[in-house]
Amino acid sequence: MESALAEIEFLALSPNRVAVLRCLAEDRHTRTDLAVTTGASQATLGRILRDFQERSWIERIDGAYVATATGELVADGFLDLLAIMETEGDLRPIVSYLPTDALDFDLRRFDDATITVPSGTKPNAPVGRVLDLLREASSVRVLSHAFNEDSLDVIERRVTAGDMTFEGVFSRHAIDAVADDERLRRRLESLVGAPDASVRVRDGGVPLAVTVADDVVHLLLRDANGVLQASVDTDDAAVRDWADARFERYWDAASPVDDTDLGE
Repeated sequence: MESALAEIEFLALSPNRVAVLRCLAEDRHTRTDLAVTTGASQATLGRILRDFQERSWIERIDGAYVATATGELVADGFLDLLAIMETEGDLRPIVSYLPTDALDFDLRRFDDATITVPSGTKPNAPVGRVLDLLREASSVRVLSHAFNEDSLDVIERRVTAGDMTFEGVFSRHAIDAVADDERLRRRLESLVGAPDASVRVRDGGVPLAVTVADDVVHLLLRDANGVLQASVDTDDAAVRDWADARFERYWDAASPVDDTDLGE
């Protein structure tokens, strides 16, 4: 294991080595090509290419360099590890808020995710992110323990204008909170009565806050005290499949919102 760790360290300590190995694992390149692509000096490239040839990771064919089978193996494994560590670094500040027990997909699916956190100038930035998605989407599904006032306004306005179709499953607490506010109740009544909307309530509660806006899945993340800490969204297909399956599960266990739910 020590020798393997030494080889990992050999690569990890030099971004230029990683860049060269990545290039040669993808296709053959001349030394000039590598200099242009990686920005490494000729002296640095010379050392890297000699080191790689000594390890049989690359070979020279007709004046160009290309990865060998073992070179491709090393490149795949190391670059996969590099991607994992980059994703972990992105998720580290918010991992304690992720509902990991409910996320039955590989967290590597978040490798290109957009993470939004509150700031001093934008304390409500995570909600602002989902509002931006709602303003552009033509099809929206929401599974949530709360119905944000701003989200309700955007959804109701766009649905009644014929710009969006909507399906939502909410906790009993979320529906009751809206029904207790006259202005919000009127908004919800309008939404429930719209032909392009279906709203259901689940008495058993909803532990997640998931919005599927067209192909983007957005999760609002709160701490143990219910304080909004971040949001994460992605258009990854596996995450979309997870969100749709989770939505359908709660949809089947919920009932349509009616006049009784609205306090009438």
